[in-house]
Amino acid sequence: MMIHTGDCSYRCEVCGKEFNRSDVLQTHVRLHTSERPYRCAVCGKQFNRSAGLKRHLRIHTGECPYGCEVCGKQFNQAGNFKIHMRIHTGECSYRCDVCQKQFNQLGNFKAHMRIHTGECPYRCKVCGKQFNRLYVLTNHMRIHTGECPYRCGMCGKLFKHSHDLKTHMRIHTGECPYRCEVCGKQFNLSGNLKIHMRIHTGECPYRCEVCGKNFKHSQELNRHLRIHTGECPYRCKVCGKQFNVSGKLNRHLRIHTSECLYKCEVCGKQFNESNNLKRHLRIHTGQSPYG
Repeated sequence: MMIHTGDCSYRCEVCGKEFNRSDVLQTHVRLHTSERPYRCAVCGKQFNRSAGLKRHLRIHTGECPYGCEVCGKQFNQAGNFKIHMRIHTGECSYRCDVCQKQFNQLGNFKAHMRIHTGECPYRCKVCGKQFNRLYVLTNHMRIHTGECPYRCGMCGKLFKHSHDLKTHMRIHTGECPYRCEVCGKQFNLSGNLKIHMRIHTGECPYRCEVCGKNFKHSQELNRHLRIHTGECPYRCKVCGKQFNVSGKLNRHLRIHTSECLYKCEVCGKQFNESNNLKRHLRIHTGQSPYG
């Protein structure tokens, strides 16, 4: 597969590329033959170049010879170190000609361009859905496989995505990184902070299309809509009576269980509903129900 020409160059018979050293040509030829003579003694992975094996071994040894002098972060590959340095220098070598957005990594630039072209080269073999980035397809495949590779080291719960595990860990650590700038209350989820802010702003983004009433939360709108639809999804297993709100079912069940959560501090009589206790207290206070 090698041709030694008169000018001391070595040419690949497959693609015509020329080299000035025979050993470099031999390494290049492995791209065509798929030969991988360098094998990792730890995991068995094979490489077509000794340099590739050398870099790979750092995964097992933990060696990180490339250190950032700015933040101290270390890397096991020069390429990753070079990309990292662009964070500090602000260098963005790749620019989108459509929207002018700039990127410091070629991979991110290519992925961004698919937004404009609509290209989705990664296709799910199970359902046919297409994606513009490989990692999105990888995450999607877990829907079909049921794979949950991220495990909580404290309670053992499994997750499909790393960000879900990260969020879950806040239950154990008590971390609440999202803080309300108005009242100082803290939350472990950005979504919860967003919902909380509506208390201060008065925003009610959920509107009933039937009567026009607005709500702060989607679940409040869903409950309200049952007034219009007549839907009663909560059914008593004892008598079959149905309710449109779970709280009403819980109160109703006390009829069957004889549970009385509300106790009069004056005479000790117990009631299964707070309204019944309020009415009863008028006996002791003499208060008129009509003011």
